[in-house]
Amino acid sequence: MATIAKATRRTPAGGNNEVHVTTWAALTTTNADGEALALPSAADRSVQVTGTFGAGGSVRIQGSNDNGVTWAVLTDPQGNDLNITAAKIERITELTELIRPLVTAGDGTTSLTVHILTRRVL
Repeated sequence: MATIAKATRRTPAGGNNEVHVTTWAALTTTNADGEALALPSAADRSVQVTGTFGAGGSVRIQGSNDNGVTWAVLTDPQGNDLNITAAKIERITELTELIRPLVTAGDGTTSLTVHILTRRVL
């Protein structure tokens, strides 16, 4: 399995907020995962997936509370698993120690970018 490095940038925020966007680019290989993001102090989280999904392309948003030993799929506020098969933005319900994207299906044209926005109140 290939692990894709993350890049994080701080975005302007008002008041007592600190906002970061973490990006994993060019997730292309079936079962490619993103480098884990540790920001458990950020209770507000959303995920955006863009790019070419290819035939059957899918990315799963996972969380871990045991330092990445085991991973579980996270959900949106309606309780749906975050197994994303088309470009969109979703809120992430669970607050976990670590979070990462995992490509679970696709073909040779699959090339996805995942952005996770986190906000914490200072």
